[in-house]
Amino acid sequence: MFKREVKELHELILRNLRAQGLETPLLQKRLVEAWPEVAGAAVARFTQEVVIRNQTLFVRLSSPALRAELSMRRQELVQQLNAYVQSQVIADIRFH
Repeated sequence: MFKREVKELHELILRNLRAQGLETPLLQKRLVEAWPEVAGAAVARFTQEVVIRNQTLFVRLSSPALRAELSMRRQELVQQLNAYVQSQVIADIRFH
């Protein structure tokens, strides 16, 4: 009798995504979609655009006062967003 190596479905899917080069885009999409939840509903109302380029999250806000406030919380937000997707997806956030 032989012993089978049992793996979780989650692990097999991630391995397949990694092999096809789709893991990073998927994590980036999840992180962008997490912005309203992590930043909060009040911030989400003033958010016009959220994109990731070169491990930097670019957030376009319609409120200059909110832009200044969030700039001071930049590192905290980076940590919270990366923790949400359980991976190091972004290294910085730029508000404009």
